[in-house]
Amino acid sequence: MDNLPEWKKQQRKELIAAREAIPGKIYQQWSQAISGFLMQGLPQLHKKVIGIYWPFRGEYDPRSIAQDLIQQDAILALPEVTGKHEPLCFRKWSPETPMQNGAYGIPVPVGTEIVRLDAVIIPMVGFDQHGYRLGYGSGYFDRTLASYESQPLSIGVAFELQRVDNVYPQSHDIAMHYVVTEKGIFQTKHHQSIATNDTDNM
Repeated sequence: MDNLPEWKKQQRKELIAAREAIPGKIYQQWSQAISGFLMQGLPQLHKKVIGIYWPFRGEYDPRSIAQDLIQQDAILALPEVTGKHEPLCFRKWSPETPMQNGAYGIPVPVGTEIVRLDAVIIPMVGFDQHGYRLGYGSGYFDRTLASYESQPLSIGVAFELQRVDNVYPQSHDIAMHYVVTEKGIFQTKHHQSIATNDTDNM
């Protein structure tokens, strides 16, 4: 791939624009489908410490299943940027947690406990059949996953229109264990050892 940074920049622009252009009714339908797959198809999330995210620019909103996860004895956490080249730290969060604006204007919990994750739901600008994600380019999630001796269960979330043939991953990129879209749960080829009967292979 010649001039990979420029290609990724253009892909981000096009994919984010396509996501933001999804009509409201369709966005709700697709989001409800993703929520159903996350709740019904991944029992591994029960009683776990789970990182989620505050939605940005048309992303699927994982807060929609927050109460359901909490009722299954999960502990939820939101990411905070602590430095440009540092891993994210995740702070405990519930719908009642006080918030303040953090980096990029994205809200973060105020003063709650920093936790280590068992699983993390990660937004994707784009993704390929191997579970590699195209993000916003800052590398925060990859650095965070790499900082764990034992990688948390990683679940990439996106809409099918964000699927691409190849994101041309680099050596520092980390594939997701699962990808969840409005079409289903897909287990990536890199992580078939944790397969369940409720998932399809990508």
